[in-house]
Amino acid sequence: MKQIRFELLYQIAQWRRTNNQIDSKLIIRYLKKKSKMKIETNKYVTLAYDLHVDDGDEKELMESATKETPLEFIFGTNSMLQAFEDQIEGKVAGDSFTFTLTSDEAYGEYEDDKIIELPKNVFQVDGEIDDELLFEGNTIPMMDTEGNKLMGSVIEIKGDIVSMDFNHPLAGETMHFTGSVIEVRDASPEEIAALFAEDGGGCSGCSDEGCGDRGQGCS
Repeated sequence: MKQIRFELLYQIAQWRRTNNQIDSKLIIRYLKKKSKMKIETNKYVTLAYDLHVDDGDEKELMESATKETPLEFIFGTNSMLQAFEDQIEGKVAGDSFTFTLTSDEAYGEYEDDKIIELPKNVFQVDGEIDDELLFEGNTIPMMDTEGNKLMGSVIEIKGDIVSMDFNHPLAGETMHFTGSVIEVRDASPEEIAALFAEDGGGCSGCSDEGCGDRGQGCS
């Protein structure tokens, strides 16, 4: 009888020990999760993602940001689309995301009246045309008469006339994002100051401005 009781007590002790170990692991995991920074204003965010757009019955991959070449930005500084930030706010490193932005939430519908013909001499620098800047398919940063920054794509160059498209490259598109959060940290005062010194935002399909070669995506 004593031997049976001893074995039973030993089994209970082992059970408690095992469960205490499990509980400790859960607690450590919980504390690590709690200690991770959440995406919020003035956090420096690093993301990896795939961006697809609708292409008939299928989806076309427009851009992919990997861990080696991720998207990096400071949250809440008008660098990105508000609808994009709304979808990732509160997430922490290691979290994944999948969401869709309609054209209304992103860059609106494609507008024909944003195709404009300009005289070629507008693009002169010191009296000369820069052929490395002005060529069909290139996206050029410009400014209107009120000082607003615009990004225009060169559609056609015919004689002394240049046809420009000032629609965003993703205007009229529904965008599908799938990705993960790589890192969230405090942005340094220097990084924030540099951002606003540059007048905010970069060349990103998720930003409020258009871009060049990578302007069709989110990097």
